[in-house]
Amino acid sequence: MIWIYTLASVVFISMISLLGLFTLSLKRHLLAKIVNYLVAFAVGALLGGAFIHLIPEAFEKISQPAASLYVLLGIFLFFFLENFLRWRHCHHEVSESHPHPVATLNLIGDGVHNLIDGMVIAAAYMVSIPVGIATTVAVILHEIPQELGDFGVLINAGFSISKALFFNFLSACLAIIGALIVLLLGAHLKDFTVVLLPITAGGFIYIAGSDLIPELHHKCGIKLSTSIWQFLAVIAGVAVMVGLLVL
Repeated sequence: MIWIYTLASVVFISMISLLGLFTLSLKRHLLAKIVNYLVAFAVGALLGGAFIHLIPEAFEKISQPAASLYVLLGIFLFFFLENFLRWRHCHHEVSESHPHPVATLNLIGDGVHNLIDGMVIAAAYMVSIPVGIATTVAVILHEIPQELGDFGVLINAGFSISKALFFNFLSACLAIIGALIVLLLGAHLKDFTVVLLPITAGGFIYIAGSDLIPELHHKCGIKLSTSIWQFLAVIAGVAVMVGLLVL
């Protein structure tokens, strides 16, 4: 059962990389509005997944001081990846004032991130089905705007549509490999998979607080209505995580 849930989750997440094809028919302003609220929803899902599911489960499996340190380790790890290795999953549009990393570096960084996503999802399902589902939902809601951004980076880097879709999908499929590694070596990686929970929680907190929330402030401008709808989208993301507690 764990294998079925895990593989179904990572395959679905890998398919999200193909969303770029469907965005080509949308007008730019409509796409920007959709992504804006998806980012807000992802903020709530990431924070809810971290504080409602991952951290409580980590405290049950690991001593609280150690679990807290692992959460901090997750925050510092993602800080390191973003600032020193420049593996940034960015949601800004390409412009002269906001240049993106080269396409190759973007694909490498995205691939490593997807590999870790697959490992985390498999580890979460090995703890319990509800925790696995909660982690999957949080990852999906972050992956949608990320993959749309990655697709745009590749197109603007000179890739054809078919080439951009292929390489983006290839990078996304590393999530499947990450999941298989944990599933196949689960008995030998039991302690490691438990440690992944608070580290992932730290990563979720960092992504939401460092990347996504500032992006919402940037796009919000002075419109009160936009701010209110963004806030409601964040609350909706948290509500989904709360709802998963009944599973």
